Amino acid sequence: MSLTIASPLAGWATRLADVPDPVFAEKMLGDGIAIDPVEGRLVAPGAGVVLSVHPAGHAVTLQLDAGPVLLMHIGLETVGLGGEGFASKVVDGQRVAAGDLLVEFDLDRLARTAKSLITPIIVTNGEAFAVEDPVSDRAVAAGERVMCFRALGGAVTTTEQAAPTASRTLNLPLEHGLHARPAARIAQLAASHAGTIEILAPSGRVASARSAVAMLALALPHGAAITVRGSDSNGVAAVADLLATGMGELKPVGGPAEPAPSVPVAGLPSVLKGVTAVSGTAIGPAFRPIDPVADIPEIGSGIEAERAALMVAKDSVRTELSADAAGEGDRAGIAAAHLALLDDPELAIAADATIAAGKSAGFAWRQAVGFYVDQLRGAGDARFAERIDDFNDLGRRVVLAIHGAPDQAPPPPGAILIADELYPSQLMALGEAGLAGIATARGGTTSHVAIIAAGMGLPMLVSLGDALAQVEPGTELVIEDGALRIAPDAADVAAVRARIETRQARRQAALAHADQPAVTTDGARIEIFVNLGSAADARAAVAEGAEGCGLLRTEFLFLDRGTPPDEEEQRAAYQAIADALGDRPLIVRTLDIGADKPAPYLTIAAEENPALGLRGIRLQLAWRDLLDAQLRALLRVETQAPLRLMLPMVADRAELVAAREALSKHAGDLGVATPELGIMVETPAAALTAAALAAEANFFSIGSNDLSQYALARDRTNPAVAAGLDGLHPAVLRLIDETVRGGAAHGRWTGVCGGLAADPEAVPLLIGMGVTELSVPGATVAETKALVRTLDLSKCRAVAARALTAPDAAAVRALVSSLSEQGQ
Repeated sequence: MSLTIASPLAGWATRLADVPDPVFAEKMLGDGIAIDPVEGRLVAPGAGVVLSVHPAGHAVTLQLDAGPVLLMHIGLETVGLGGEGFASKVVDGQRVAAGDLLVEFDLDRLARTAKSLITPIIVTNGEAFAVEDPVSDRAVAAGERVMCFRALGGAVTTTEQAAPTASRTLNLPLEHGLHARPAARIAQLAASHAGTIEILAPSGRVASARSAVAMLALALPHGAAITVRGSDSNGVAAVADLLATGMGELKPVGGPAEPAPSVPVAGLPSVLKGVTAVSGTAIGPAFRPIDPVADIPEIGSGIEAERAALMVAKDSVRTELSADAAGEGDRAGIAAAHLALLDDPELAIAADATIAAGKSAGFAWRQAVGFYVDQLRGAGDARFAERIDDFNDLGRRVVLAIHGAPDQAPPPPGAILIADELYPSQLMALGEAGLAGIATARGGTTSHVAIIAAGMGLPMLVSLGDALAQVEPGTELVIEDGALRIAPDAADVAAVRARIETRQARRQAALAHADQPAVTTDGARIEIFVNLGSAADARAAVAEGAEGCGLLRTEFLFLDRGTPPDEEEQRAAYQAIADALGDRPLIVRTLDIGADKPAPYLTIAAEENPALGLRGIRLQLAWRDLLDAQLRALLRVETQAPLRLMLPMVADRAELVAAREALSKHAGDLGVATPELGIMVETPAAALTAAALAAEANFFSIGSNDLSQYALARDRTNPAVAAGLDGLHPAVLRLIDETVRGGAAHGRWTGVCGGLAADPEAVPLLIGMGVTELSVPGATVAETKALVRTLDLSKCRAVAARALTAPDAAAVRALVSSLSEQGQ
């Protein structure tokens, strides 16, 4: 007779043989299937009794009433998390019905920290039951049949238990205790010996060393005093010897763990590639901040007392945020966004309800914030990642205001801050600490932390990956050219310091001549404009020598708020920027939201590939009210110099035509002249059809960051591939060349406003291909102008022509290097 086993998880079913762990793949613990979960809930696949719940919460053994004993092991190598991310809902010996919740787990957290989420479901008493017809290679729902089992014919025999004649006592040296992997190896070894072999726990409980499940049920932690005993002295010695080795998880017993070896450690590369969020070079010792949020007591000390504690904490945080929001620039905008979240009525209601149930203020606030974070994560939309960071940061600030922050030594002067993730308030708290740079394992180039770091002038790398966690505090680090160098030797350190000093001297010299135009040695005039996001940015850029604004990012007005800005609010903001620029030209990019810049008031469905979805000009044309209000606000701005508009993410001529019709209509209604209308060239489609688009567009401005992403098929927000993005790849350069040629065919000029515009290696190639305007971050204006003054346009053209046929980016850089060596 064949009976069924239901799935304890919702997810993707796969063969056990495909699990990337030999203990499971080779069925050392038994036969079954594996499921890659899509929900953080493990439920009972049938009625039965819980034999054991591992102390780390990642594994449950359940004996079904029908007979099979199931081991359900959530993820691989998850025992090392020490229970973080898991919440057991049952205890040993508890009876459960089919569908009862066994474990809740944080799917997002485990995805970031575990080797794999794939969960083996194993019938461990295979001597009595055989697995049949397992489901694989398809999605399954919790409760759906995933395999059958059949009772094997005849009685299951057991070996007569002989009295122990040999024994050996030891303290368990396994760092994570006796969990599934070492238990399976012990069972396999014990099975090769004829006599009885048992494990005696300090509690007096005994388990056969032949049964991995029985050993798991002992829940033996690191350091437990155990006895291996049995009738086979050779078998006892073999099992005890294997345990004593630690099986790759050795942690000495009886004292503190051995200190970590000095960097470089085994397996840690000397260089980690990342993504540059803020350009620059830095050198200094690693500083890792401690997690400031201590354990929060769950139970409160009285409803009114906890309500008062939360109110006082929120008032304190509100005062801090209000002071920041009253300023200017990106920091003020971020603070305003956090203020809106702080006073969100839904958060307040949720927290108050939890306090009313007897919980503490800190617990209630964190739970309320966590609920909305889970909702955002559950949307499955990567565009909300940075909004999740905002929620988490706000939750953390209020909890700290309630419970206080633990003492932490300040970073040493000139330190490089390293962290898995970093929140805005953490960085702002260290603003006066004299940091040299920042390196994070995760994060993106458009995150709020990156914006603050840019304002502080701190070089920053993101998306360095999990290996960053192995870097020990105090290790000398270097941030340079998109890479983090770990423990460089003395000669390398000296060379880096010399380069930093040289660059500082070069910057000072450039600032001394910042007001002079950028003209090549053979007389070609190149305009050096600036990328802006606020009036404060504009005033700072003018001091740096900026000749105009080549990219005003207008989305700063539209993000982190509940409703879009109206026409008058927009006009006032644009007017302030125009006033700060004075008689310098202003090029405004119309609203570029969507993808990694979502707005809460836009009901955009979750997208599998948001970078390819409803963003830029596509979104503007889909939400015409937004476009119309912005165009009217811009047309009402009074400027001393020409105002030009440009459209983001254009890929088709029809998009440009539709936007031009709207612009002409509004200009006619207001009785003003229609300004020039250009496009951002960010898609390969726009670059390859530049000649056709130039018939409608007045100018081109190349967004090299997105153009590189799309040309090289590398998501610039994905740590696994983003480090390979290189705008000097010949494929990207050919698209730029095609754009310049297409524009020139109609007498249109081409500029560059992406990251390449400020890259010293890219500038000679860009002007060599015919780019006549470079729009760069404010801090690099003077140096870019100084660089252009050293270049010979004819030589740049020759090198650019050779670069277009180079095999790869490395060869392109070698060509640019040879140009520098010629001394111009």
